[in-house]
Amino acid sequence: MFSVAHLRKILYLSSMKVIVAPTSFKGSLCAIEATECIAAAVRQTLPQAEVVEFPLSDGGEGFVDVLIRGSPGKTYETDVEGPLLQQRVRARWGTLGHESVGIIEMAAAAGLSLVPFERRDPKITTTFGVGQLIRAALDLKVDKIVVGIGGSATNDGGAGMAQALGAHLLRKDGTEVGRGGAALLELHQIDISWLDRRIRRTKFIVASDVTNPLCGPQGASAVYGPQKGSTLADVQLLDRALEHYGSIVRRDVGIDILEVVGGGAAGGLGAGCVAFLNATIQSGVELVLNELNLDAKLVGASLIITGEGKVDEQTACGKALTGIVRRAKTFGTPVVAVAGTIEGDRRNLQRALGLKALYCLRDSPSRPNQRSIQETMERAKELLREKAAQVVRDQAIP
Repeated sequence: MFSVAHLRKILYLSSMKVIVAPTSFKGSLCAIEATECIAAAVRQTLPQAEVVEFPLSDGGEGFVDVLIRGSPGKTYETDVEGPLLQQRVRARWGTLGHESVGIIEMAAAAGLSLVPFERRDPKITTTFGVGQLIRAALDLKVDKIVVGIGGSATNDGGAGMAQALGAHLLRKDGTEVGRGGAALLELHQIDISWLDRRIRRTKFIVASDVTNPLCGPQGASAVYGPQKGSTLADVQLLDRALEHYGSIVRRDVGIDILEVVGGGAAGGLGAGCVAFLNATIQSGVELVLNELNLDAKLVGASLIITGEGKVDEQTACGKALTGIVRRAKTFGTPVVAVAGTIEGDRRNLQRALGLKALYCLRDSPSRPNQRSIQETMERAKELLREKAAQVVRDQAIP
């Protein structure tokens, strides 16, 4: 015979609603795979609960799949120029609704994951393929195109994208400048008279949670260049190149991209989209949360489990995790995060991010951050399931 306390526990657990909303664990799991891992562990540990799967993206890798998975849409694949010269890639993109909205993620055409480690060099990588994807979406006569920018291998300010769409970026002798960020030092004139005319009647939204400017100590080259293979000398060269590019854009296009908040996103692609597409930059995670109507799912939720590959001080600067914490706060729903790795003081990060708890896949049963990053990445699925089960036992079962 059940005691009153036991019956209360059964009723409590059966009324629980857990939202599983991680972003990707880069190099190991995409957002959808991470969501499925966590959700499976929650269902096994807490079979009475309602589990809502809500994979996240802030505009980087997985942006297209996350949006199309969560709402009616269609996917396409287009052969485009990759980030390296003479590299071809098959890039995935899509449409939402009745094919009236095109969804593109620049990482599919110019992402860092497309460039072998030993060949990473933002002096030469290009966003030309991103422009080709935009052209493919324009061919479908969409009314709006949303470009998710994140995870880029590039630092060309969107110059390659503009060239793919018909703009001419010319040297002093009238020839076209080459691909890549370093080539912008040779830029003398921009001619947009041949820019695809369909751009004028199409609304463009850039989905990004980066607020860095195009140039300077917090600019695209200085902050993100080293992650893409830049040396200190490269950073200085690329920053000069983008500053020069910005001055030519201001003179010939009439837009001051050097002052655009978020212009430094994706190696300056944010600024390029503003200049050549008349785009508006919006928070990527907020766009996803709105499009997939998280607020409706939060009604009655008892717990949110989120996560991402690395949690550090940058996480608090507009990443996907902070977006879902903001939404959850309005509903009074606690949020617990699982990170692949943590850089910094865990308690301070937990407090700064507004989390109820912060877990790490690198934690062994006896010591924090004990596992190597390589082991953690190789065993990501297994470790994420184990950690999610621990989260449920710690946070959801009274």
